[in-house]
Amino acid sequence: MTPREKIFNSAQRIVVKVGSRLLVDENGVPSAQRIDDLVEALHKLRELGKEVILVSSGAIASGMSLLGMTQRPKHLPELQLCAAAGQSRLMSFYEQACAKRDFHCAQLLLMADDVRNRHRHLNLSNCLNAMLRKGVMPIINENDSLTVKEIRFGENDELAALVGIMSKSELTVLMTSINGLHTLDKDGKPDKRISIVEEMNDEIRELAGGTDGNQLSTGGMHTKLNAATMLNQVGESLWIIDGQDFSSLEDLAEGKDIGTLFPASQDKMSASKRWLGFFPETQGSIVVDSGAEEALCYRGKSLLPGGLISICGDFIKGDIVDILNTQGTVIARGQSNYNNSELNKIKGCQSSDIDQILGGSANYASAIHRDNLVILKEETQ
Repeated sequence: MTPREKIFNSAQRIVVKVGSRLLVDENGVPSAQRIDDLVEALHKLRELGKEVILVSSGAIASGMSLLGMTQRPKHLPELQLCAAAGQSRLMSFYEQACAKRDFHCAQLLLMADDVRNRHRHLNLSNCLNAMLRKGVMPIINENDSLTVKEIRFGENDELAALVGIMSKSELTVLMTSINGLHTLDKDGKPDKRISIVEEMNDEIRELAGGTDGNQLSTGGMHTKLNAATMLNQVGESLWIIDGQDFSSLEDLAEGKDIGTLFPASQDKMSASKRWLGFFPETQGSIVVDSGAEEALCYRGKSLLPGGLISICGDFIKGDIVDILNTQGTVIARGQSNYNNSELNKIKGCQSSDIDQILGGSANYASAIHRDNLVILKEETQ
């Protein structure tokens, strides 16, 4: 059994993300036939016993068509208008296609706070699980009619990754208009397709460009590599495949060498660690020295005050903070045992001195305990 076959066969739950460009006809108008073809391909996955969650763009493109716009609006209110007008039309196409195959779909429009707020996050997770238990296919999109730039997910590639992390989906598939990640020739143009990426490194990241240059979509390979990094960190796999022909999902199911596969590189992360590492908004940051970085990333230790170099932000005990190395890379995220003022007082000191420095108010020997800390860097040397 090939690695591709093993990953697909072991995946009980699959997230499939489809961008706007794949849902429109040659005139840039959302196509009921394209959506029907997509649902047919997803239906075949369901017939194989897979639970399928669809992350679908297309609301703004649908609204643009409905309102007679030929250029993507530049101002937020007009974009929100297109999203509001287009989402119901888009869902009507999906509902008709699902009904033809005797199953139901359900719409979930999300804002960033829906996954960052712990209570709403749990409600959303429970709702997704209830849908899947009843055989209903969730169709998820960002709530573009309400979101503003400051509170957006960023791209639906990131949204798909977060849905995959939250739902514990073993595989996330990003369907795009190209057939995976490619090497670059001497002119910087795509050359050979890369079949499998075993390790995300600077060389791989340099192969990603900017956005894909299409006015209907805002993503690019860079956001897809970020999604792969996130999913690999929690022990899940990501596959980028060509979605111009939705039958490529059948090729994927057969284990064919298509697209670019980013297989899981670590053990599965627990639900509590997934929440801590990817969903709460951080309130500050801590820069640590190389000794602390090694202790955290390679020896599974708690963060002690002796390894602290600098503290940024205004936060209280219990807040989530980023942990950075001296190069400015976020290597971990955790729940602080002290507020920013206290950490500034005890940085660089021994744990045994904390009580004296803080005037008898030391309750913890560590700045962040390892049980409340998630490593966001490959644990290899």
